[in-house]
Amino acid sequence: MSPVIRIEQLTKSYGEHRGVIELDLSVDAGEVFGYLGPNGAGKTTTIRVLLDLIRPTSGRAFVFDIETTTDPVAIHRRVGYLPGEFSLYDRLTGGETIAYFANLRGGVDIAYQRSLIERLDLDPTRKFREYSKGNKQKVGLVIAFQHKPDLLILDEPTSGLDPLVQQTFMGLVNEAKAANRTLFLSSHLIDEVEKMCERVAIIRDGRIVQIDRVEALRDLSVHQVELRFAGPVPSETFAAIAGVSKLVAEDHILRMHVAGPIAPVVKAAAAFDLVDFVSREPTLEEVFLAQYGTGHDR
Repeated sequence: MSPVIRIEQLTKSYGEHRGVIELDLSVDAGEVFGYLGPNGAGKTTTIRVLLDLIRPTSGRAFVFDIETTTDPVAIHRRVGYLPGEFSLYDRLTGGETIAYFANLRGGVDIAYQRSLIERLDLDPTRKFREYSKGNKQKVGLVIAFQHKPDLLILDEPTSGLDPLVQQTFMGLVNEAKAANRTLFLSSHLIDEVEKMCERVAIIRDGRIVQIDRVEALRDLSVHQVELRFAGPVPSETFAAIAGVSKLVAEDHILRMHVAGPIAPVVKAAAAFDLVDFVSREPTLEEVFLAQYGTGHDR
């Protein structure tokens, strides 16, 4: 089966300014794919190319095996899109805005539309200009989900949402995944990507620097390990293990950092009278900072 999204050597420049540079990326059907990077890294540029809102400087992008520049209307029919900055018609109510987009598309299940409004706790009677950032985001989410698209492209989807609504959003993501729909979720919130996505691409300064499963990306970072033994143990046994650093011996306790797989340390500890084993798993945020630093993007 062909990927739902396929990007080949995609470059987009804005005159002298960098957009994205030679991106290669594919997203499979039914996948929840995270696109992670700091603000200004190139996430929104990538999405706009996928929707043919802007055109590549070089390279190509395909959605549903359709090149984005050849038939964007066919692509849009099957896509639900939430832009990073969602602003619409101030004089319409939220309900009128949602109905307007439903009528443009046609075939929207009104019962499902209403359930989305209720679950997201949105008051559809208020004018759009009266909404807070979070409520505007709710309107955008209803519009993106209401026609049950084959592909959801969501740019910073939880921006402005309170924690309870974020949980509701995660439920919607899980339901879409269960229905074998594909989600491309752009975010600078590492915790968000970590909870929902199976694979993640990290983009920095317009280039993709890593693509892997979330679990594999965590393995790039360092575990902080503490071993407590009933008696003394030779610390050199652990110092010789690949990936072990910053080893400190204190009484019958060994503390160390372990880069990569932790299994060799576990096996070595099992050979002694081990009382307690504590390992703090790195978050995806720690992986990102450890590998790529903080930095400042344009």
